[in-house]
Amino acid sequence: MLVLFETAAGYAIFKVLDEQKLQQVDSLWKEFETPEKANKGKLGKSLKKVLKKVVAKEAHEQLAITDAKLGGVIKEKLNLSCVHSPAVAELMRGIRNQMEGLITGLPAREISAMSLGLAHSLSRYKLKFSPDKVDTMIVQAISLLDDLDKELNNYIMRCREWYGWHFPELGKIITDNLAYCKSVRKIGDRTNVASMDLSDILPEEIEAEVKLAAEISMGTEVSEEDIANIMHLCDQVIEITEYRSQLYDYLKNRMMAIAPNLTVMVGELVGARLISHAGSLLNLAKHPASTVQILGAEKALFRALKTRRDTPKYGLIYHASLVGQTTAKNKGKISRMLAAKTALAIRYDALGEDTNAEMGVENRAKLEVRLRYLEEKGIRRISGSGKALAKADKYQHKSDVKVYDPSGDSTLPTVSKKRKIEEVEEGEEEEKPVEAKAKKVKRETTKKKKKEKKRAAEEEPEEEAAVSPAEETTEKKKKKKKKVKEDD
Repeated sequence: MLVLFETAAGYAIFKVLDEQKLQQVDSLWKEFETPEKANKGKLGKSLKKVLKKVVAKEAHEQLAITDAKLGGVIKEKLNLSCVHSPAVAELMRGIRNQMEGLITGLPAREISAMSLGLAHSLSRYKLKFSPDKVDTMIVQAISLLDDLDKELNNYIMRCREWYGWHFPELGKIITDNLAYCKSVRKIGDRTNVASMDLSDILPEEIEAEVKLAAEISMGTEVSEEDIANIMHLCDQVIEITEYRSQLYDYLKNRMMAIAPNLTVMVGELVGARLISHAGSLLNLAKHPASTVQILGAEKALFRALKTRRDTPKYGLIYHASLVGQTTAKNKGKISRMLAAKTALAIRYDALGEDTNAEMGVENRAKLEVRLRYLEEKGIRRISGSGKALAKADKYQHKSDVKVYDPSGDSTLPTVSKKRKIEEVEEGEEEEKPVEAKAKKVKRETTKKKKKEKKRAAEEEPEEEAAVSPAEETTEKKKKKKKKVKEDD
């Protein structure tokens, strides 16, 4: 039986002299206690033929292998019978322990170096890892860039406060930090401003203003040693600023080489911060679009989930140019669309074989068109019919006319309009029957009074005065007329 053994240096074929020992799997390890025991026997002719690259058909012995799939391929290609069993696995383990004694001409140092190189090669092949796409450089560069920004802010603030005791007006006139430090480095004592030429640093108007302010400055006098220390601090600020610009150019070039589509979508700085936050470009490619959208706002997200409030709409992606140029009403919608396209660009950069930025340019153009539409027409559904668009324009573009509300002037509690109308209607219904009743009462009182007058007139005594028959007739006629009128 032949044994096919794979090492970092290559393949090795061994001859099994005593095949009966393979049946005793538990005691097989005793045969490999020392290199002498493992190396007993001679090299067979069949093994020599195989080593000399003779056709495998002439080797009529079985081949012991560790991988059953590899045995199937060998049998199919070379017509050589292969064996894979627990005994073969134990045999391989023994050969591996005594590999240095069995294989001559390979020191232990070289074997370990070969093993390490093989492990790296296999890892690159399995992970499809390219040495050109080293995103670790991006992570370190963006972290250093943020640290430099913090240090620059601290140094510039200290420089302005320090030199402000001597020439406080200069800080208000020159707002640019680098120009301020260069001016302080060139001026030194403020008494030198009158004879100093600052045209290579400042415009003519600002230079004239600086010279005028130096003549009437309210600053205190400082020693030459103080000025020397301030100028040394200005040198540090200028050097750090120049190094920061070089680092930014380096980061820009690395981002375009490693993640060109991501750079086109969100920019160099935002893309580098996303990669740094995720740990690597491959880890970032595993995140869905919703995670990319809120990456960097984890504290706000968990606070919102804990307090049951609205979750954040954006994280690091908020600093992208597409999100920054939109109105506050559309920022959430644009950030969601940008995160979806950015997730596709990240996966294309991490797992794709091409290194062009065509997909990023195309997706960015689509987002810009969508953004322009939202800014011009407002957020509404896009429908193909002209009637729907006309209706949307009709009801959406009407301007609201604001009218003065006098209810705010009153301190009385407000009552809704419906309630007021109901109260007024109920009052009117109650007033109508009251008025009808009052009219009936008046009519009844007038009738009673008239009846009482009639009775009083009839009960008067006839003996009060003698009346002529003609007068009686006239009086009767008058009474009849009165009765007729009353009846009417």
